[in-house]
Amino acid sequence: MDNSACPAVLWRKARSAGRGGFSFTAAVTALAFGGYAPNAFSAPPTLDHFYPVAIQRDATQSISAVGKFDAWPPKIWTDAPGISITPDKEKGTLNVEVSQDTAVGPHLVRFFNEEGSSAPRFLIVTTQPTVLETEPNDHFSKAPPIDQLPTTIDGRLGKSGDVDSYAVTLAAGQTVIASVEAYRLGSPLDAVLRLVDARGLEMAVNHDDGRTLDPALAWTAKKAGTYIVQVFGFAFPATSAVNFTGSDACVYRLHVSTGPQARYTLPLGLQRGHSAKLQVFGWNLGGFSGRAVDVDGSFPEDGSARAGWRRPDFENTFFLPLGDGPEWQEQDLRKGSGDSPALSPPYAITGSIEKPEEEDRFVFTAKKDEKLLFEIQSTSLGFPLDAWLAVQDKSGKELAKNDDSTDADPVLEWAAPQDGAYVAVVKSVLHRSGADHLYRLSVRPVTPDFKGVVAESGFTIEPGKTIEIKITARRSYGFATKLAGSVTGLPEGLTAGPFELGEKDKEVVLKLTASAEAAPFSGPFEIQFKDENTHTAFAGVHELVSSSLRNGVPRGFRDLVITSTPGIWLTVVPPPPPKEADKK
Repeated sequence: MDNSACPAVLWRKARSAGRGGFSFTAAVTALAFGGYAPNAFSAPPTLDHFYPVAIQRDATQSISAVGKFDAWPPKIWTDAPGISITPDKEKGTLNVEVSQDTAVGPHLVRFFNEEGSSAPRFLIVTTQPTVLETEPNDHFSKAPPIDQLPTTIDGRLGKSGDVDSYAVTLAAGQTVIASVEAYRLGSPLDAVLRLVDARGLEMAVNHDDGRTLDPALAWTAKKAGTYIVQVFGFAFPATSAVNFTGSDACVYRLHVSTGPQARYTLPLGLQRGHSAKLQVFGWNLGGFSGRAVDVDGSFPEDGSARAGWRRPDFENTFFLPLGDGPEWQEQDLRKGSGDSPALSPPYAITGSIEKPEEEDRFVFTAKKDEKLLFEIQSTSLGFPLDAWLAVQDKSGKELAKNDDSTDADPVLEWAAPQDGAYVAVVKSVLHRSGADHLYRLSVRPVTPDFKGVVAESGFTIEPGKTIEIKITARRSYGFATKLAGSVTGLPEGLTAGPFELGEKDKEVVLKLTASAEAAPFSGPFEIQFKDENTHTAFAGVHELVSSSLRNGVPRGFRDLVITSTPGIWLTVVPPPPPKEADKK
């Protein structure tokens, strides 16, 4: 039988035609209209989430799309050619096939039609089978057992007041580690994790893991028995309601383990491109706890601020902060209570505030007008220290200070007034302390940086029209360079007017013009800025994260599994049908 017109076959042909959906719009159109005929000129689809949000590599699975779809099926774009998504006849149902060579981790998916595109949403590719929650599980006495550990369960708090329960059997002295991903997936859920015993008595609870609004807990059983892990939560962004939230969009991933997992190392970071012996700390590590192990630092030279590291005998991938200089420990620099020896940037120091009034003082040298960046990592690594950071001269005079940046960790940019030695001072804002109040202080020369930010994820244009796209110049650390802009990926019939960004310009407007003969088009294009003197290129991006506040309450997602995308969506709509007067 000839199946060349089958939607699934058309989709596979489309995927093989180009990278991640960038060049097979015609084939996707054939899929959308070959057997399924959506209404013309329907509103662009709104895609909120997928359930489940994770799919195993080299597998096929049916999932649900959560959103608003005036016409079904939509056309679908993904960022990876190995992810094939075929809409089912039933509205909101999709069949997903993931090839064996698809990259493990988060991917972006869009729904679109002739009128526009949804915002990009996440689909996670894993190496493990997808395990779905089973209902009813709203009471601890109804908790289905977790038969195999470690496990990851894809769940959803589907209605207001929903609580999901899962039973795990522990031996005496065994430690269970549980964590939830919801906030980082963009779910409208501020999740809570609770552990109760078989009688419903609370053993442990956590609301935030210290890094994000997602919860995590580790608890050691004093006696053998069955214990219940419960997931529930509140609406995010927060509302005036105090009840537990729930909706089709409140998806989450629950990770449960009793095996060896790394939490942090000492020192806390690693010099980029170098290998080192690091002490590893975590849960269920046995003889590895506190032991120095070899960590290979030959990570890709992509300038990343962190890199994943994993031992074959550990269950989790641990992310290490990376720096460009040596990684010191406080005790190696200072044998007594005085100042440390003078250091020359770049470097990083791992320390701790173990007494309430403790001040850790580290001497460094700087040249006149040398600009340095001081950064503390503590809450961002999951530690409880709310740090305060200052720069002083050798006499103790304060020259600069900071106690917060975009989160509770302080960042300080400073220029030396003259050649000499200075002191970086770290202490606790709240005068709280302990061996777990760890921090990593990095000191490095300021590197100017730039990012062009497009507020919208997609744009629509009519044939014969011009649209304006505003791009905000996000300058960091004194970046003041003239940049020339360019656009790639535009279809035939679309042109971009010349645009450049002056040394102090805060924004620039890109004008796109569609000729009167421009054909309908749906797909991503990219914006780039280039320093023509150094040939350094900077991508224009749409940021998926935001950090808005309302009355001091977070309204946006600061930490997502994917934070930005260079792919800006463009829809060239079909020309309107001729008016009756024009037909005569």
